[in-house]
Amino acid sequence: MVTKFIDRLVDRKKKSDEVIDSNNNVVKDFKDVERPSLCGEDDYKLEIVWRNVFIFLYLHACAVYGFLLPKVTWSGVVLAWAYGFMCAFGTTIGAHRLYTHRAFRANKPLQCILLFWQTMAMQNSMYEWVRDHRVHHKYTDTNADPHNAKRGFFFSHMGWLMCKKHPDVKKFGAKIDMSDLENDPLVMFQHKNYLPLALLVGLIIPILLGLYCGESFTVVWHGHILRYLVGLHLVWCINSVAHYWGTKPYDKYITSTDSYLVGTFGLGEGWHNYHHVFPFDYKCAELPTYWCNLSLMLIDFFAYIGWATDLKTVSPATVMRRIERTGDGTKEIYYKEEGNSKCIEIYTDSKNNDIWGFDDTDMTAEYKSCIDIYNKKFD
Repeated sequence: MVTKFIDRLVDRKKKSDEVIDSNNNVVKDFKDVERPSLCGEDDYKLEIVWRNVFIFLYLHACAVYGFLLPKVTWSGVVLAWAYGFMCAFGTTIGAHRLYTHRAFRANKPLQCILLFWQTMAMQNSMYEWVRDHRVHHKYTDTNADPHNAKRGFFFSHMGWLMCKKHPDVKKFGAKIDMSDLENDPLVMFQHKNYLPLALLVGLIIPILLGLYCGESFTVVWHGHILRYLVGLHLVWCINSVAHYWGTKPYDKYITSTDSYLVGTFGLGEGWHNYHHVFPFDYKCAELPTYWCNLSLMLIDFFAYIGWATDLKTVSPATVMRRIERTGDGTKEIYYKEEGNSKCIEIYTDSKNNDIWGFDDTDMTAEYKSCIDIYNKKFD
């Protein structure tokens, strides 16, 4: 019995050092795979892009002035809130859960809506946003991570946008599989025509609507920049706050945390420790209700009318086993049902969390078979 136990440990260690392709075939040893450097391991010197620094200084000065505006019409306020929510959902549901992590599928009308909203947000094209975020998940806390939290709070919040990318970001970013987006005509149309589209729907149209509501150009301009920056900072808080402060119920060995503050104001994106452990879960959280996760509520609405299908998640038993294995002890074990023991072992024995989503080539067929899929669409 002792020898069998030792053999099992040796076999598990051997398997943990293997990289397996989508057909469940071993392709190479993990230790032979090239990995990006860590912060401080190389001679890289940060290069500031002063143009971006001055742009952000101007935008923040305009936002402060917009916040202090003495008089704004109610129609202008309603317009700002409506525009803000559409931009936010275009990012949280569209860019993040759908296109980056493939946590669900969307029909063509929903794809068009989410692409339109994401264009309004003016946070780079869908293609660039997804590529950067997939790299973040694949190489978290390394120099290939565009907003590496190990390089400081300000850097992970917004500083990464004011300096040149680390060479590892470009090197390993080029290795990320983007074929799904490259074969999507809607995404590539937006990518190739992003600048005029973003200026039209993200700047010109909201300014014209504000003027139509009776606001002066000064109020519209500064108020719009204020709304734009609020949206940016909420997204940036996921990269910074949710990697510094909060709990780690699911994996205490990574920097990402669960933050009620970011979860509330970020429309459900703040449960970041859970998200980095299960990036393909369309809920991005384990919460039983829609409170603090309005993005989930909207996805479920689209699923109800048949526009969103193949909603991917994990079983409570699997989550509890992961909490038992790597959690920080802040979450109570409330679910004792065994569930599918084979699938539970696949999740709980995983070597790391460097999978960007459901279509990652490192997701084995066996791994995918253990993911719960609701509202499934059969092609």
